[in-house]
Amino acid sequence: MANDNLVDMSEKRGDSGGYSKYIKTGLWLLLTLAAAIVLFTNMFVVKENEYKVVRQFGEVVRIIEKPGLHLKVPFVQSVSSIPKYQMTYDVEEAEINTKDKKRILIDNFAVWKVDDPKKMIANARTLVNAETKMAEFTFSTVRSELGRLNYDEIINDEKSSRGSINDKVTEIVNALLEKDGYGITVTDVRIKRTDLPEDNEASVYTRMISERQSTAQDYLSQGDAKKNSAIAATDRTVKEMLAKAAANADVIRSQGEQEAGRIYNSSYSKNPEFYELYRTLESYKKTIDEETVIIMPFDSDYAKTLLGGTD
Repeated sequence: MANDNLVDMSEKRGDSGGYSKYIKTGLWLLLTLAAAIVLFTNMFVVKENEYKVVRQFGEVVRIIEKPGLHLKVPFVQSVSSIPKYQMTYDVEEAEINTKDKKRILIDNFAVWKVDDPKKMIANARTLVNAETKMAEFTFSTVRSELGRLNYDEIINDEKSSRGSINDKVTEIVNALLEKDGYGITVTDVRIKRTDLPEDNEASVYTRMISERQSTAQDYLSQGDAKKNSAIAATDRTVKEMLAKAAANADVIRSQGEQEAGRIYNSSYSKNPEFYELYRTLESYKKTIDEETVIIMPFDSDYAKTLLGGTD
């Protein structure tokens, strides 16, 4: 009986040792799993287009810019993201006064980004606050710069000097943001459109039409003046050319007549009788036609020639 009791006790001790081994293995597995869970839940990835801000009990302890895999302290640290890429903000449409005390509606937008997240957090606290401050600076600067222009300079493209305002506003806004240390930069400010208040829109359009019509009439008048000047110059040139041609023709004609006279004189002097006959025949051509009645003495030269008689 005693031996049987010893065997039973040893078997019980062996079973207890096996259970203990299983319990230890299970605990190690649980601890490993918990550590893996803690490790994975406290790992975070930094992307190319973002900053990661690590806070401990609400205070910023790290700002990570380099992309890759990082760890934080469990339970006591938290991670938030700030975009690194450029963002667009539409400034709310507002009414401003021009230099000549007239009203106009403006609509513009700004392109901006976070350059120094540490400064941004220290002075603006949040991205929304930084954006709001940037929008305030942008609107006040646009209002100030357009307020230096007259109404006609803004709405009339020919007189407008708005070409450099966008760059000037961008420069001023960045100077204000840098002065207050907000850690953000405006890369571009653009005025999308300028509209007129409804109460004076019709009158301004009427005036613009009148100005365009006046400009068109000026162009027409200038064109008519140039046309008349060109016609007068052409007529003067033509008259001068015709007068010169007529003078040259008279010279050539007189030279021809002079040459013809010389030839006639040379020819007639060689045979005076032929010359006399030729002149007589030429006179017949001028004085006699089908209805001519000639009364002449029988012994005249005409009669003798016509009758074929001789002396």
